Amino acid sequence: MDIRTLNESISVAPQILPQDLAPIAAAGFKAVVNNRPDDEEPGQPSGAEIRAAAEAAGLAYYSVPVGREGIGQGQLDAMTAALVGADGPVLAFCRSGTRSCHLWALAAAQAGRNPDLLQAQAEAAGYDLAPLRPSLDRLAGQA
Repeated sequence: MDIRTLNESISVAPQILPQDLAPIAAAGFKAVVNNRPDDEEPGQPSGAEIRAAAEAAGLAYYSVPVGREGIGQGQLDAMTAALVGADGPVLAFCRSGTRSCHLWALAAAQAGRNPDLLQAQAEAAGYDLAPLRPSLDRLAGQA
């Protein structure tokens, strides 16, 4: 698993498998957020499979899919609710980890987090938020 820490509250990863959930729980995560729509790619595990494995491992499970239509207000609100509702560190995943990172950054900016800090945290984990910067500034009230 390629888990990349953004901050003490959230890490992101590419697609995880049901058998990954017990080690994820053992690593100290308390919740997983699935940012992939079902059937996005042939052979990916379904959300139901991931949910069952997460719950069996004692993890909370949230589904906040982001498809081709992009990130909307509903996803921002759902991601915020997942992060606030988790009782500890969260692992969000998608196909590559990029959508999860982008969704986290936008939700964090909407909650008032500093876009400079968000961009630095994402860059430290290997993600580029430069294309999102105008949205981050707007959501954080800095535009």
